[in-house]
Amino acid sequence: MLQRQINRMRQLANHGPGPGRSNDVTDLLPEELLLADQQVEVVKRAAHLVGKRLASCMQGPLSSDMEKRLRKLALMSLSMAMADCLKDMESESSLRRTLEMGCCAEGSLAQSLAEFEINMERDVLLPLNKLSEEELPAILKHRKQLQKLLTDLNNVKTRLSQAQKNTSGAPGGGIIGAPAKLESLKEEEEELRRRVEQSKDDYLCDLYHFGTKENEYKNYFIRLLELQAEYHRKSLAQLTDALGELRDTMKESAPVYQSPAEVYGVPLATHLDRFGCEIAAPISACVRMLLIHGMQEEGLFRLAAGASILKKLKASLGAGARDLAEFINEPHAVAGALKSYLRELPEPLMTSELFDDWMRAASIKEPEKRQESFREVCARLPPENYNNLRFLIKFLAKLGEHQEVNKMTPSNIAIVLGPNLLWAKSDGDPSMLDMASASPILVVSVVEGLISCSAEVFPGDVDFGVTEESPASPPEASTPQISSTLPKMDSANLPTSPTSLSSPINTEIDDEATNDTQEPLASKAAPVKMLPPSDESTQGEASPSMARKVKRPAPLRPSMPPPIHPRGAMTGEPPDELQNPRPVPRRNIGGSLRVPNQPPPHPPAPKVANVKPEAGDGDPSRKTPPRPLPRNRIQSTDN
Repeated sequence: MLQRQINRMRQLANHGPGPGRSNDVTDLLPEELLLADQQVEVVKRAAHLVGKRLASCMQGPLSSDMEKRLRKLALMSLSMAMADCLKDMESESSLRRTLEMGCCAEGSLAQSLAEFEINMERDVLLPLNKLSEEELPAILKHRKQLQKLLTDLNNVKTRLSQAQKNTSGAPGGGIIGAPAKLESLKEEEEELRRRVEQSKDDYLCDLYHFGTKENEYKNYFIRLLELQAEYHRKSLAQLTDALGELRDTMKESAPVYQSPAEVYGVPLATHLDRFGCEIAAPISACVRMLLIHGMQEEGLFRLAAGASILKKLKASLGAGARDLAEFINEPHAVAGALKSYLRELPEPLMTSELFDDWMRAASIKEPEKRQESFREVCARLPPENYNNLRFLIKFLAKLGEHQEVNKMTPSNIAIVLGPNLLWAKSDGDPSMLDMASASPILVVSVVEGLISCSAEVFPGDVDFGVTEESPASPPEASTPQISSTLPKMDSANLPTSPTSLSSPINTEIDDEATNDTQEPLASKAAPVKMLPPSDESTQGEASPSMARKVKRPAPLRPSMPPPIHPRGAMTGEPPDELQNPRPVPRRNIGGSLRVPNQPPPHPPAPKVANVKPEAGDGDPSRKTPPRPLPRNRIQSTDN
């Protein structure tokens, strides 16, 4: 046993085959089969990978009939979903007809796909699987067997050679039983040699067969492409027929819907061609709306509108809307939409090519030469740019005429609108980048100059198609003058006390007392502005608008306290307390202030002229001056 292992180690130590020995299968193959022997493993791997990926592309289950495969296809599920949606739709609806035709088209596509997968599985997938799992593995198995037999034959040859050396070199005629061992090894060698030849023949036959079937293997992949082309051609024909029928049906029922032309971000010439107009739709619509409802708006083009309103307005203009009556109360949104349109133009309205010319024209000091230079630059503008710029500048000049109200001078307008009308192309040039960074300041001077001399640069008037908003009348004009509407009263009829303004009961004052105080009171009441009388006839003559707008004036503060009769006077009139009930003064008012408990000091008594008493003037109350009441006891006009 030990000797056999040593012999095997010697055999493995040999680097090359000995005479008549072959260590590899390739040593037994002819030259024309060497390439076939190398390609068997490569073709097997290719057939396995392609078959595996192809099976993953199948949407239906493998080895299933047509009906079962259709139920598993996504296209058939889509067709069934469309059919379910048809149940709740109106029978005469165009959407229902479209969906119905789409359902039929998807069903036809699903049928074609199922047929394609069945054919592909039969003609391509199954042969590839058989090739990678049966035919080529059998060839590789024969090669492996042949390699094993070659190894065993070489081992037997090595053992036989060693046994012969041991027998011939041993003293005394050799080892006992050596001839029998040699015979056994020779018989084993012959048997292995026969088996090697038989396995060799089988393997060579497989290689010749593999070489002849190379064209058949190639046809599997060609068949795959043919089936795919046939499926796609059939699907394309079905879709073409369905679309043609659908278009014919839509033409019979209603014209085909055309999407509105784009507005924002489209070149000016393209937009004018699509809409068939001379002035861009956003410029025309926004200017007309602002002329009617925005000229008096303070900060127009400067104040920003709400983002949602502006987005809605831009979407409306983008859909081709010309009437902006819905945004009558949103002038800032209309102005913002106009600015956005000018800013999103691919080429500025005043063109980047003429940027240097505009800058040179604005730098001229003399007004006449600057206006002439502006006219020359405008003449080089394209016709569509010139017409729209003229339309816009004329409107901005009108807007500047209302600067007293809207606070938008030509300079302010140029600051907010200038960068949207003209900018320079950078094109990555550093010098142009520096100019572009400084261009807003220069552009403001250009636009301001155009607005200021719009009548000279753009002669003639522009027909905006609307009537400009009339300026709002000042608040003083709308308020009626009190002096013109109230009746004039004689100075002799001026009231001499607050009681004459508050209650008719207190108007009955003694004639002599009145005569005593009439002259000084009239002299003091002369500068007081006359109030309208409070009787009903005068109130009825006043207009309702005046009653709403004119604030009710406060009652006049009396300059003299009224005379007070003594309590003991024997007159037929009721006591003074009954005529004028005295209100209790309030001790607290709103807030932390408090009314003082002590009455204020009395005002100085007026000087009464020396009048001789007449006959019957013996009442002592007429000789004593009247005592003034405290201020907190003066009668209110509301009582």
